Amino acid sequence: MFAFSLTIFWGACLLFLVQPLIARFILPWFGGGPAVWTTCMLFFQVLLLGGYAYAHFSISRLKPRQQVILHLCLLAIAVALLPITPSDQWKPTDGSQPAGHILFLLLGCLGLPYLVLSATGPLLQAWFSEAHPGVSPYRLYALSNVGSLLALIAYPFVVEPNLSRQLQAGYWSGGLAVYAGLAGWCGLIVWQRAQSAEKNPAADIAEPEVATPFAQVFLWLALPACGVMLLLAITNKLCQDIAVVPFLWVLPLGLYLLSFIISFDSPRWYQRWLWMPLLAGLLGGVLWQLIQAESHPEITMEATLYLGLLFVACMVCHGEVYRLRPSAKKLTGYYLSISAGGALGGLFVALAAPLIFPDYFELHLALYLMAALALIVLRQEASSLLQRGMGRWGWALLLPLLLAFGAKLWDIADTSRKGSSIVTRGFYGVLKVNIANADNPEQRHLTLQHGATIHGLQYSGEIRRRMATTYYSETSGIGRLLRAYHPDHGRRVGAVGLGAGTLAAWGDAGDTFRFYEINDDVARLATKTFTYLKDSKAKTELVMGDARLKMEGEKDQNYDVIILDAFSSDAIPVHLLTLEAFQIYNRHLRSDGVIAVHVSNRYLDLRPIVARAAQASKYNSAIINDSEPAADDDGIYASDWILLTRNRTLLSHPLISKVAGDPIEVSERIGAWTDDRSDLLRILITKEHSFLEWLQSR
Repeated sequence: MFAFSLTIFWGACLLFLVQPLIARFILPWFGGGPAVWTTCMLFFQVLLLGGYAYAHFSISRLKPRQQVILHLCLLAIAVALLPITPSDQWKPTDGSQPAGHILFLLLGCLGLPYLVLSATGPLLQAWFSEAHPGVSPYRLYALSNVGSLLALIAYPFVVEPNLSRQLQAGYWSGGLAVYAGLAGWCGLIVWQRAQSAEKNPAADIAEPEVATPFAQVFLWLALPACGVMLLLAITNKLCQDIAVVPFLWVLPLGLYLLSFIISFDSPRWYQRWLWMPLLAGLLGGVLWQLIQAESHPEITMEATLYLGLLFVACMVCHGEVYRLRPSAKKLTGYYLSISAGGALGGLFVALAAPLIFPDYFELHLALYLMAALALIVLRQEASSLLQRGMGRWGWALLLPLLLAFGAKLWDIADTSRKGSSIVTRGFYGVLKVNIANADNPEQRHLTLQHGATIHGLQYSGEIRRRMATTYYSETSGIGRLLRAYHPDHGRRVGAVGLGAGTLAAWGDAGDTFRFYEINDDVARLATKTFTYLKDSKAKTELVMGDARLKMEGEKDQNYDVIILDAFSSDAIPVHLLTLEAFQIYNRHLRSDGVIAVHVSNRYLDLRPIVARAAQASKYNSAIINDSEPAADDDGIYASDWILLTRNRTLLSHPLISKVAGDPIEVSERIGAWTDDRSDLLRILITKEHSFLEWLQSR
């Protein structure tokens, strides 16, 4: 049994270690948003289904020795295709069809190794049953999930902070070779068992086939599908509200796997009398949280509530699936159904939901489906309290509650769209254009909102229409810079991040403002709904695609000012703040030019990262905190900007020198970011947010 346990454990470690590893490689190429991880998860779910289908085909159609030969041959090919590191040829040339590009990239770099690893659980459990007749293999499934969970925990805390991406990929490749050897060991045991069975054919007596009821197969599919929907929807929610970091990918996925471990270890762990009431209470708590969403609740409460619901809901889903487990003879078909359900849930969240819903309403749907499925499994169970005695009165109470729950979720979703004249959803998130003070011509204005972040505000009246608002007012860091810096040749400005195009309000005759924008929806709204670009006195240019990738392929632009304004939301593009990125900016910047970095952020303290980059590039810096601007009602927001330049004369200008803050003190534990190493978790916990401070203190 040791050989099978070790192989299954090691294969599961590799299977889940590679998920954040490969996502970490490609995240910078696709804007750094949560949809990148969701698309990766879709790929992993579908390939997992493919692996389970291969295992089911192998067990049901091939003899044991044929199974061994086929699996070891596939493993040999997978090892020969290493390493899995995506080369530069996979980098996107534009921002079109990012989801398809990601899926094709992952298939080309990781397809066969991941497919073969995915088959480990069901295939080797079936081999174990072949080698050890009469011994239940289901605890090996729990063991595989232990390996997966340990790999996920190790990645953000051990692997990512200490190893470069290239080393991570190299060690993983070595681990796959070790796995191939362990699988060969298990294959030898099965081979020897098959030889023994051929010599003594009477030893194995086939059990008669019994058809699996449709209701049971339906729940094998529906319960895992709902679990994956909740996993992805809640991960999206946390990444939108906090930050897109591997830790916030790993934590929900870890809880998801933990529910598998507990449920499949022993039937005593899942007790309906405990988990069903907990589920009902947490569904009510999340409903209350969604009602209060506009009040920006404290992040500890939000994260705890959503993660608590995810764990309890997955315990119910996976506990019920375990209750419905078949005999070992139908093991691979059972696992195939579970995997198919997970893939369906992933397909819905990653591909269908963005086409169906204008906002992230898949969370609302998953919550309702979870409540409905909980009632369905109770209805199917003959021993349930709802099937005897006072059952009718129970249903008379529960069914109206389910309908009321669904109606309130619908109302919350509908309310979230009110006040928005335009709502558009794409790969990079949901954009809303809201109209405020519609009845007051002087105060009427439009806002561009991406998630919880305002990316632009423009007044409609002729007098204030050209006024720079939000984070770009005349008292902000960028406003002071552009008021103070007027080279004789006219300013050439490169801006990373378009928003509503507010920065163009600072353009003068003879200036050129060149915007880099990855999101087609943002570009469309900035050019057709807002008028900053049209009204600007400067020449404006728009470059579509990831700013860093575009700058890498451009000739020197001789910018006077490079503005990095892609970090005010919580899904920040890390690759724009690495030392390699600053080398690109240096190439495009005049010797006396300025890099202005907008570091306003709710949960991430980006100042030490920018300070490290300034030290490495030998820039002088000034930080300008505009903490007391005009009231928010006037469209002016507090902001933090850091100016980097070798032009000391510019930094001594009164508009800058009189308000510049003290030099940034950088902790020794925070190093400069590079393409291989960037630890978002470290700057997340330096801010005063109790949830992650609590984690750090322990």
